[in-house]
Amino acid sequence: MKKLFLLTLIAVIAVSCSKVILTGRSQLLLVSDAEVLSMSATAYKQFVDSVPASKNVTQTAMIKKVGVNISKAVEEYLVANKLEKEIANLKWEFALVRDTSVNAFCMPGGKVVFFEGILPMTKTEAGNAVVMGHEIAHAVAKHANERMSQQMAAQFGSGIADMLLSNKSAATRQTINILYGIGAQVGVILPYSRKHEYEADRLGLIFMAMAGYDPNEAIAFWERMSANSKGSAFEFMSTHPSDDKRIAAMKSVLPEALKYYKK
Repeated sequence: MKKLFLLTLIAVIAVSCSKVILTGRSQLLLVSDAEVLSMSATAYKQFVDSVPASKNVTQTAMIKKVGVNISKAVEEYLVANKLEKEIANLKWEFALVRDTSVNAFCMPGGKVVFFEGILPMTKTEAGNAVVMGHEIAHAVAKHANERMSQQMAAQFGSGIADMLLSNKSAATRQTINILYGIGAQVGVILPYSRKHEYEADRLGLIFMAMAGYDPNEAIAFWERMSANSKGSAFEFMSTHPSDDKRIAAMKSVLPEALKYYKK
């Protein structure tokens, strides 16, 4: 019985392996897009209902413009490369909320939120594109699905096996509630690993370049963030790689991103 169970588990994991577009990194996806997106929509509604929208009409329009530009460019690239199934369930929404936190995040399915507090760091449309590209990359690369799958796999020894082999809806909902901290303080979001952050940086540079934004702006943005983060705990950077390593990594992938840049 135990042997049969293990073989079944191996089979489940085998068919749950996927690859991230452009980077080609293998990832484990035990949670379906449908489950994650359904729960994300609920979480996003709860968030926007609890946090006031920005009253800055100009900046709100800018965030939406940048979001549409980048998401459209990514979608066109994927369709052209017969990868449209990767975005079949994405429903993009872009919001700016009235909060001084230096923060931004993207929920699965393309629900991107900017906090007003990050605007002094982004400064320009291209600066907003740096952050937007990074957040859109999290959604396209399915980092939330992967993170939850990692949590599920880590809990295997404590009875998570039944969740992997049966209808996962209730258990998965509980998992995502824990990870997102729904009902907790504003700004508590799914913590990604540093591997995910580096990957989102790389893809973000490519995505902003696809949309006609100069990826070199990413270096300037993160240098501003670094200069202003001394002695501060910026939420946007709390689970991210160190400034120096991050900037160095982005400089190393700039040549790749610039191949997609069209002025």
